[in-house]
Amino acid sequence: MIYGYARVSTADQNLDRQTDALKNYKVDKIFCEKISGTKKNRPELDKLLLEISSGDTIVIESLSRLGRSVKNLAELMEFFNENKIRLVSLKETIDTTSSTGRLLFTIISSLSQFERDVLAERTSEGLKAARARGRFGGRPKTANEKLNKAIALYKTKEYTITEITELTGVSKSTLYRSVKG
Repeated sequence: MIYGYARVSTADQNLDRQTDALKNYKVDKIFCEKISGTKKNRPELDKLLLEISSGDTIVIESLSRLGRSVKNLAELMEFFNENKIRLVSLKETIDTTSSTGRLLFTIISSLSQFERDVLAERTSEGLKAARARGRFGGRPKTANEKLNKAIALYKTKEYTITEITELTGVSKSTLYRSVKG
């Protein structure tokens, strides 16, 4: 049987490009999920690994869709080899039934992790540079004065939460968090 696996990192990303490529390859069944490739436990990948058997093929659009860590990809490749499962990556033209395909798999696995590591470093450096200039990410802090007024109005039990948020500009979540804390 030929299985397809498609993955994107976040819920707002789209799987269509990958699933179209897998359908063009004529896979029998596609497993899709929206979760980071750095996560070891991915529910749909886990289901796929439980369902496949010797002689089956797994098709992916790109090696980076299967995982971003060399260790994780190496573990998967070991599992595939032990169970005589063929892996095909369409973008990199990798077929692990050949020694060249296995070599490419190893090289591109390393490059995928390198790419991820460089992205993380750049993000960290960018955040550090922004902090040095006095810019901090996240939600803006609610002024204590506004928050204290919102809490006081809440405690009177005369106003609805919507009325309090409109009067003070304090969000519902901030108000609830402050009252419960």
